[in-house]
Amino acid sequence: MGINGVEEAVVALKLKAASNWWHDVNDSPLWQDRIFHILAALYGLVAAVALVQLIRIQLRVPEYGWTTQKVFHFLNFLVNGVRGLVFVFRRDVQNLHPEIVQHILLDMPSLAFFTTYALLVLFWAEIYYQARAVSTDGLRPSFFTINAVVYIIQ
Repeated sequence: MGINGVEEAVVALKLKAASNWWHDVNDSPLWQDRIFHILAALYGLVAAVALVQLIRIQLRVPEYGWTTQKVFHFLNFLVNGVRGLVFVFRRDVQNLHPEIVQHILLDMPSLAFFTTYALLVLFWAEIYYQARAVSTDGLRPSFFTINAVVYIIQ
């Protein structure tokens, strides 16, 4: 083992030590708390932006009631707000009993996320159909049927 062998061993040791950083982070409650709080802050930021947009739209055109766009922003606010809260209170969520309550709390934002973006697809489909002068009568029932099937499967 010459000088090259020693240098290779040193490089290999440094690479092995460099790859252990994830284990250090994964085993550290302090790092985990920081990461989860950063994620909670980011979800909270998205929720706040969605709420501001909802308020702006409502103040601009209050006479239209709950439009697709308003429902989209409301659902975005709801989904991201709940996800942010789940990240903030993740230790409490992990200790909920019975365990099915944990699963419901963790799965419902994902289902609402699906509904939110299915609603976005509905919004664009309605615009497309209206631009082509095609009837949009079947779009909303299809939206509700697809959502019902997804929720029932879950």
